[in-house]
Amino acid sequence: MIRLILSVLLNGLFVYFGAWLLPGVAVVDYKSALIAGIVLGLINWLVKPIVSLISLPITFLTLGLFQLIINAAMVLLASEFVAGFQVDSIWWALGFSLLLSILNSVFGLTDKKQARGAR
Repeated sequence: MIRLILSVLLNGLFVYFGAWLLPGVAVVDYKSALIAGIVLGLINWLVKPIVSLISLPITFLTLGLFQLIINAAMVLLASEFVAGFQVDSIWWALGFSLLLSILNSVFGLTDKKQARGAR
């Protein structure tokens, strides 16, 4: 339970940082960033697998690069649901999704290193 709460808080922090770093992404306050992080997580959990399955042929033809467009579309979808979170275009959504992926990967890698060190 604590791990889930920490993950949600860090994801909100990543959304806030991404909005601060990229001029085409805007977040009103940390509460909106936290809600955007939760909505992004829910969309990636519920909608993204269905869209990925439907677009499997084009993903195969583009050697997986179409997944970047799917990730950007999920960010744009989240910006439609959260009032204080705005993304200007698909290109800013693409950059934002890449930044979030990098930050989540770095967070995941440090978490795995800590888990290996505890053994």
